[in-house]
Amino acid sequence: MISDNKDIQQVLKQSKTVAMIGCSPNVYRTSNYAARFLKERGYRVIPVNPQAEDIYGEKSYDKLTDIPQDVHIDIVNVFRNSEFSAEAAQDVADWKEKTGQNPVIWTQLDVSSPEAERIAEENNLQYIKNRCIMVEWDRNFK
Repeated sequence: MISDNKDIQQVLKQSKTVAMIGCSPNVYRTSNYAARFLKERGYRVIPVNPQAEDIYGEKSYDKLTDIPQDVHIDIVNVFRNSEFSAEAAQDVADWKEKTGQNPVIWTQLDVSSPEAERIAEENNLQYIKNRCIMVEWDRNFK
């Protein structure tokens, strides 16, 4: 688990592409604002939401494993209720198995669950627990 601010800063600094599970097309939702925030700071944000076709010019995928394998994902930002965090962690583990990539799982505030943490640990996936990616970006780069 990543909890040290310097490690979080490294993750943010080295990352270029963020897949956002639960990214909403609704501009009044925090996940939509976060997607725009990250995009404005140079990240590619790939939305994962079966209810959306595209968000901010990026095609939206029904699930993480539907994203083409040649797309390199650095962070999977989970913007869903904590009851779905284990499912999201398993999707990241499946993505890792399918592509050989090893993205960081980043759970937003109050999104983590013990089961999601266990899945991440069992699959050697780095895990950031209950931190807002926008707040952490501001804390490290403003």
